[in-house]
Amino acid sequence: MICRHYHVNFLLALALAVAPALARGQAGATPESDFSNTFPDGRRIFSANCAGCHGLDGRGSEKAPNLISNTSVQRSSDAELTGIIRNGIAGSGMPAFRSLSATELRSILSYIHALQGKKGSSPVAGDAKRGQALFFGKAECSKCHSMAGQGGFLGPELTGYASERSASEIAAEITRPKRTPSNGFKSVVVTTNNGTRVAGILRNEDNFSLQLQTEDGSFRFLDRSAVQDVAESDQCRMPTDYASRLSHGDIDDIVTFLVHQSSSQTQSAKSNRQGNAE
Repeated sequence: MICRHYHVNFLLALALAVAPALARGQAGATPESDFSNTFPDGRRIFSANCAGCHGLDGRGSEKAPNLISNTSVQRSSDAELTGIIRNGIAGSGMPAFRSLSATELRSILSYIHALQGKKGSSPVAGDAKRGQALFFGKAECSKCHSMAGQGGFLGPELTGYASERSASEIAAEITRPKRTPSNGFKSVVVTTNNGTRVAGILRNEDNFSLQLQTEDGSFRFLDRSAVQDVAESDQCRMPTDYASRLSHGDIDDIVTFLVHQSSSQTQSAKSNRQGNAE
């Protein structure tokens, strides 16, 4: 655990040591959400020191990790990230940025948090309690998705989903009219050599076997030698008519619920980490 944490922090720290010239090479790029008016100083400092590898949107490249969806980065405290930027890592080639003031360091962190959809970067005006009721009721999200251990398993788990996206991105994803199944959640119908048909979610496969999870939650392991055909569906289980089925208020409420759940999970993880450290 310590080694993995050190490795991620090393990559983050090393990427922050980017020359301004590299950052200028990407000056034409713009983030998906424009935070220039909200965090002008943070954006400028981030652009000069970090964007050459992380990109102006913080989603990384072959040179550096994604700061938006990397859970290790998300779970690192502000103090930990500040220490990496300010002090560098001895013997790693990562220099110390002691010339940056405390205000400048806070500006960088605020901009990173904004890109992650945290701390007011995308205000949410919905009702989290009503969103929870919609998630587990009318909108039927919980038929496929789980939240904090409750719900279905036919779609991705969503407890930390909002920590990687802004509120506007989440709303756009909910109402997207066309989509394809996520990896690990493709629906298939397997026909065996004796004519038996088995429908389910393709969880894993290799040259010798298939692992399916059927809608009742049970797992089926099938030998490739016993399989005659595997028919994949390109249809996603996620409804594509939410824009008409749900009102704008409903969408806002669901988004707010997702954001609040992710925020609660992050705070709980930090509390547990601090408790273990003590």
